[in-house]
Amino acid sequence: MGAEPIRFWGDQLPPNADKMVKEKWIQARAARPSLRAGGKRPVVNFLALSGGGDDGAFGAGVLCGWTARGTRPEFDVVTGVSTGALTAPFAFLGPRYDAALKDVFTQSNTKDIAVLHPVRGLLGGDSLASNAPLAKVIAHYVDEAFLAEVAEEHRKGRRLLIGTTNLDAERPVIWNMGEIAASGRPEALDLFRKVLLSSAAIPAVFPPGFIEVSAGGATYDEMHVDGGATREVFLVPTQFMAKTVDRRLGIDPIRRAYIIRNGRVAPEYKAVKARTLSIAGRAVSSLIKSQGVGDLNELYMFARRNGIDYNLAYIPADFPDTSTQAFDPVYMTKLFDIGFNAGRAGYPWHKKPPVFGE
Repeated sequence: MGAEPIRFWGDQLPPNADKMVKEKWIQARAARPSLRAGGKRPVVNFLALSGGGDDGAFGAGVLCGWTARGTRPEFDVVTGVSTGALTAPFAFLGPRYDAALKDVFTQSNTKDIAVLHPVRGLLGGDSLASNAPLAKVIAHYVDEAFLAEVAEEHRKGRRLLIGTTNLDAERPVIWNMGEIAASGRPEALDLFRKVLLSSAAIPAVFPPGFIEVSAGGATYDEMHVDGGATREVFLVPTQFMAKTVDRRLGIDPIRRAYIIRNGRVAPEYKAVKARTLSIAGRAVSSLIKSQGVGDLNELYMFARRNGIDYNLAYIPADFPDTSTQAFDPVYMTKLFDIGFNAGRAGYPWHKKPPVFGE
């Protein structure tokens, strides 16, 4: 869409990684002269938001409570997957969007997100439900003015990254949303919205996002679905080595990663009915939880290798799932309040993922 790439594979280090980091630092130093001052190490704050469906209300609550406490930093890099992708643009633009964030995660119900058509889906369609209502929600908030704000922050050296899964390739894709917003291209708004919708497109439940690409003189439609199919949460490709890049660029920042897992991490007992859909649904949810915990462990090891301060938040094990529908506003409001109260009180960030203990 312009002079710079707008995406890269999420499972390998981009060949232009050094250039990307260098550009970020040039922009950041121009926007914040204090970064050029000697004697003080600059601080880089990462925020990573996981998938989790309606449990995204937890992360929204933590962020809003953090604002209320008055200690929420400006994040240099914000990443999001699935429901985290819907939260990420609001978190990226800062506390002035907290009211919108709360509204999305406490006032929405299932009909605001999806229209069910299970028979069509089971008889050869591409999904069990339409996500047209969710597309309208995204379009309501993400307009030209919103896009311009993202572009402005991108030019200051901040980055908004969203993860999808290229289902044809079976690989994660990371989209540089600020680069899209700053491209000035007429199709930028539509692509920005489509990436967010695709990242939240639960395979088989919602239709995939088809993104038109040109290669080798031909035009193709890539199929993109929920980023959680390959990564439940991410920071940057794990091959990134901070010390190597810092040495090349002559920088020495303090890096802090705040990871919000929109879900629980401990096993939960629930009697499963001996029916096909019940068994399949429980098996898939167990798989997603296990993968999510595995991603938290991988990020912990990545943080240790790169000297990054690791901070993790997740839904307390004793908070019951009382939802009566896929997106239950009563449940989501209670979960938002749990996150908000914890954030306002000063969230007790976990310094290790659950498998490593405290």
